[in-house]
Amino acid sequence: MTQTPLARALVEEATKKSGLIWVRGTGAAQALWHVWHGSAAHVVGDGPGEQPLPEGLTDGATAGVTVRSKDKGGRLVGWSARVVELEPGSEAWTEAVAELKGKRLNAPDAERMTERWARECRVLRLEPTGVTAEPPQGSLAAPPLPTPATTRHAAPAALPKLLLRRKKRG
Repeated sequence: MTQTPLARALVEEATKKSGLIWVRGTGAAQALWHVWHGSAAHVVGDGPGEQPLPEGLTDGATAGVTVRSKDKGGRLVGWSARVVELEPGSEAWTEAVAELKGKRLNAPDAERMTERWARECRVLRLEPTGVTAEPPQGSLAAPPLPTPATTRHAAPAALPKLLLRRKKRG
């Protein structure tokens, strides 16, 4: 369906306010942190210490974006995007990185982060194409993607007793 001014405003406002967007390239959709700048969502990733970007997000490709509600976490709107890979050092890249840098949490090298992004990461601009997606019917639940992350240690055997004792005192 073609995007009306109201739909365009919904896409922009919902995406600006959401901390995460779900982006689908050619594979499974992934949650990505982003910033909204210059009428498009911008993401950084695919480098050491940064978020992995979904498969198929190449320059000129299309991607599906689903925006969630920041307070409830439910689906608000879905939209189609044209993927533009920004060239490191270009004016568009510099502007996008300035915005992304302000939103990047817990960076191990905050003072040299932009140089690392230029060397080792990809900065993508997701431009709305004017098409909003109809909300899918049913659940979009999917099994989690494989990860090397694990729990460090098993919970201590006495933990349930300690927690129960606290509840009785309170």
